[in-house]
Amino acid sequence: MTDETQFPAKAPPAAPAPAPVTLPPQAWQDRWRIFWRGRSLWQKRGLILAAVVAGWPLVMTLVYAVVPPPISNVMVLRLITGHGLHKDWVSLDEMSPWLPRAVITSEDQRFCAHNGVDWVELQGVVEDAFDDDEAPVRGASTISMQTAKNLFLWDGRFFIRKVLEMPIAFWMDTIWTKRRMIEVYLNIVEWAPGVYGAEAAARYHFHKSAKTLTRREAALLAAVLPNPFKRKAGKPSRRVNLLASVIQHRMSAMAPYLTCLDRKPWL
Repeated sequence: MTDETQFPAKAPPAAPAPAPVTLPPQAWQDRWRIFWRGRSLWQKRGLILAAVVAGWPLVMTLVYAVVPPPISNVMVLRLITGHGLHKDWVSLDEMSPWLPRAVITSEDQRFCAHNGVDWVELQGVVEDAFDDDEAPVRGASTISMQTAKNLFLWDGRFFIRKVLEMPIAFWMDTIWTKRRMIEVYLNIVEWAPGVYGAEAAARYHFHKSAKTLTRREAALLAAVLPNPFKRKAGKPSRRVNLLASVIQHRMSAMAPYLTCLDRKPWL
């Protein structure tokens, strides 16, 4: 028996993978100039508009980290459709501490834990959709996503809006503190037709300031958020009263999960 039979010849070593081709900056600039010159006027305008639409939330999130938003997209759209505009910005310190706790308990119980998108809840929604096609679709929108929608997008059930909401919410949650997020949300959310923010809502429904809202009144305001056009906090229906009682009961157990609302020494 020969050596070749006992020991088969080894396969030749594989050739190394070719190094990725990286173009110098000047080459990229030349490619961009060629691409841009080949576009029609309308295509160029469309690209500019797309860049502005995409860049607006990125830039304004930085601005709104320190400056109160003067108005939101949803407010503008409501004005166009004939609704009024009643709002008064107040800081989180000028609101009853019961209000953010009631709203988070009702709307987004993992608010302090997620990064703008609640992947746990989102996974549950997807699983429910696959398990039962006839089951009612439940939402997985976080307070961060709702803030993104109100500030930069539009209302209504649209898949494309949901797709846009998530990266904007993630960006906002990265730039803002949780206190800033809930502060902005509570100042721009609609609590009755044309009534935006905690201060305007407190005066509209209870004829008092947001600072003096009781625990029950905060729970009633949280209970109307899913449908502020039909539900009334000041004159609650039996269903709204029941929902507010459930929210109040759950608020007691939520305290350990709301530490992100505590003011830090540097805030």
